[in-house]
Amino acid sequence: MQTKKQLEKLAAGGDINAQFELGHRLAFGRRAGTDQPWKLIFNYWKQSAEKGHLRAMFYLGTCYDHGYGTRKNLPLAFKWFMKAANAGHRDAQYNIGFFYREGEVVRKSYKKMVYWYYLAATVGLIDAQRDLGYAYFYGNGIKKDAKQAVYWYKKAASSNDDKALYNLGLCYKFGDGVRQSHRWAKYYFLRAVQRGHAEAKNQLKNLHLSN
Repeated sequence: MQTKKQLEKLAAGGDINAQFELGHRLAFGRRAGTDQPWKLIFNYWKQSAEKGHLRAMFYLGTCYDHGYGTRKNLPLAFKWFMKAANAGHRDAQYNIGFFYREGEVVRKSYKKMVYWYYLAATVGLIDAQRDLGYAYFYGNGIKKDAKQAVYWYKKAASSNDDKALYNLGLCYKFGDGVRQSHRWAKYYFLRAVQRGHAEAKNQLKNLHLSN
């Protein structure tokens, strides 16, 4: 691993990987509770992103999205997320889907939301898998299909996503996309509780009362 001084020398010479790495170390390498120098981090990522560094594009979008080291600017956040998304960055793809879901910067479009969620979901992004399941379940931007909803919920649940586990519990409780089964509903609600899902506790109580 290169030292900070080595990276700084490379970054000063225009090395985009060094610029990104310096920003990343400053942002995530410090102890919790320590104030990060966000203006410096932002400048490193901006230099790197403008020269085509994929992860820097995503993190620059995040800076604009949340106002880290710069003024919050959603149009610029969208611009950089889109650049990263088009280059295959799955978290950026998910974020673009979120922009279309909420109608921020762009006109709300569930169809475009599904497109971007699908790209991120198929390469394993848990949040995208779960939210794609939502889209199938409610028919947002795609034909309603409870079986496909269950399929994507299970993808996310395999990584212990509490919301996906909870949704699977509901599917088994009511027989949406699967054969109704209180045993499997209990199984998924219990796993959701173990992952910290508050409402799953109430569902478990209701199952016990109905039995």
